[in-house]
This record gives sequence, C-alpha cells and structure tokens, in this order.
Amino acid sequence: MVRSHRLRQVTTAVIAMMASTSIAAAQAANAKGKAKATAPAHFKVSAPDLTAKGRITADHVFSGMGCTGQNVSPALNWSGAPAGTKSFAVTAYDPDAPTGSGWWHWVMYNIPADATGLQAGAGNGRNAPRGSQQGNTDFGSKGYGGPCPPVGDKPHHYHFTVYALKVDKLDVPGNATAAMVGFYIHANRLASARVTGLYAR
Repeated sequence: MVRSHRLRQVTTAVIAMMASTSIAAAQAANAKGKAKATAPAHFKVSAPDLTAKGRITADHVFSGMGCTGQNVSPALNWSGAPAGTKSFAVTAYDPDAPTGSGWWHWVMYNIPADATGLQAGAGNGRNAPRGSQQGNTDFGSKGYGGPCPPVGDKPHHYHFTVYALKVDKLDVPGNATAAMVGFYIHANRLASARVTGLYAR
C-alpha cells in the first residue's frame, strides 16, 4: 500500500516536470519567433555592373597612367539601411596598391537619406543625388578614378563600400583628403555594406 502510494507520488512529479519543460520550450520558441520577426533588415549593397570578386570591366577602368578604360563609376544599389540613417557615403578603395597605405579611388558623401543607390556615372558628375559632394582621391582630384594597377601585379581588390550615417551632413572642408573624410565617416557610421571587384593588367 505504502509502495503504491510512493509510486503515484513519483509518477505525478515526473508528469509535472515534463509539463513544465514543454511549457518552457514552447515559450522559448515563441519568443525566438517574435525576435526573428522583429529583427531589423540587413543593410546590403549590390552593383549591377560588378560581380562580387568578379573582374571589373573596361567601362570602369581609369583613363590615364597607361590605362585606357572609360573611367565611369559603376551603378550601386542598396537597401535595409538602419533606423536613424540621415545620409549615406560611398568610397572605393584598393588595399593592394603598392603605396604602403592603399589607394582611394572614390569618395562621395552627404548623399540624402532617401537615396537607394547611385546611377552609373554619378562619380563623374552625372545624375549625382542632390546635395551630395565628391571628395579628393589619391589621383589628386575629386570624383571617381577607376582601377589602374601596375602591369604584372596580381589582381587588386577594389572595395566599394556604402555607409549609413547618423548625421545628414559631414562638415568637412572642400579640400579634405580621403583619409580625413574617412575619419568623419567612421565616426558617424551606423552600418556599412560592401561589394568587391578584381582587376589586373
């Protein structure tokens, strides 16, 4: 009789424990589902004229210094900018350039918050978003300057990066270097997205 009573007590305790575990698991799953549903969109960029780690075509290669490209800045599209984005900035950078500090090919900033991309040639002053500004590059001038690595080098990596910023304007002097603009970009960065192209000659 006592043994039967103890058995019932143990059985009841096991059932209660299993029920508690099932409820906790269901609650955890429900919370996870809600978190996933409310997760912020992922900031991303694409380049219709470029393929990630693909070869950059002659349309976007520099014209000069021995290179014979068309020097047209590629089109860029982006989406999923975080809440609080007030402007965008775009840079193109070659970390493989034999300078000890890479090479800045393009700096554009004060791109309005409602922009979702840049048309081809925006870095050359064509169809650039209102209010946007071009910064100096390592070619010694403002505006886009395409790839032109030394002959015989392994393919260089060209990083096209879009930054979502928490300010509507970067207050930098008109003659600011790319490094100085980059400092202010990173100081006000909310998110960034990048696409990379390769080029060699």
